[in-house]
Amino acid sequence: MSATGKPNLKKIVAEKAVEDYVRDGMTVGLGTGTTADFAIRKIAELAAGGADLACVATSLASERLASSLGLKVSPLSDVECVDVTIDGADEVDPSLQLIKGLGGALLREKIVAAATVQEIIIVDESKLVGKLGSRCPLPVEVVAFGHSKTKYALERQGCSAELRMAGGEPFVTDGGNYVYDCRFPPIDSPFFLESRIDVIPGVVENGLFLNMAAAALVSHADGRITRMSKGSEPETVSL
Repeated sequence: MSATGKPNLKKIVAEKAVEDYVRDGMTVGLGTGTTADFAIRKIAELAAGGADLACVATSLASERLASSLGLKVSPLSDVECVDVTIDGADEVDPSLQLIKGLGGALLREKIVAAATVQEIIIVDESKLVGKLGSRCPLPVEVVAFGHSKTKYALERQGCSAELRMAGGEPFVTDGGNYVYDCRFPPIDSPFFLESRIDVIPGVVENGLFLNMAAAALVSHADGRITRMSKGSEPETVSL
């Protein structure tokens, strides 16, 4: 329970994902963000209890947290594959397509996701949308050089693009890049939009995570957890 006496939706869904998907001997991808932090702490409990787990991190912040909890964190290039990654998302549509990146780690998150056998998404019900772009902007990571010109090209795709700031200065990602938060109308054709964004010079990566999630666990205000899988109706996995 949280301090208000209500269920901590982030904690319960993160811990359920670790219980269901992490096994002894795995290499585990550590997501980034407040929900993923709970998963990292649960993974550390398993390791402290004797589970042999190797980890790769999707951000420097997650790496620091994991290391402080005693987890073994390896560079992605040093592992053969990642068995499972547990990460959050900013939006999840009914087809398990995602927007990620409001935490600023979209580039590393997508690289790790692409190297992962099973990408498991953990969210609360507020992140569910009918169409991507309905509740949050689409983050796009860009190189700093000429970024205002990149912004112009992004806005020609039909969005308003705002440079993300932190402390009065442009927010800088772990890769040394900037982020534009692009506010589109609800996105009808995410695959088409992704292809249009990716060919813009200066764009490093975008926050559309398409056909990457194996499943999503969703926590609800009444304490239930449901699982979304492609081609299946959501099923209740915990009451």
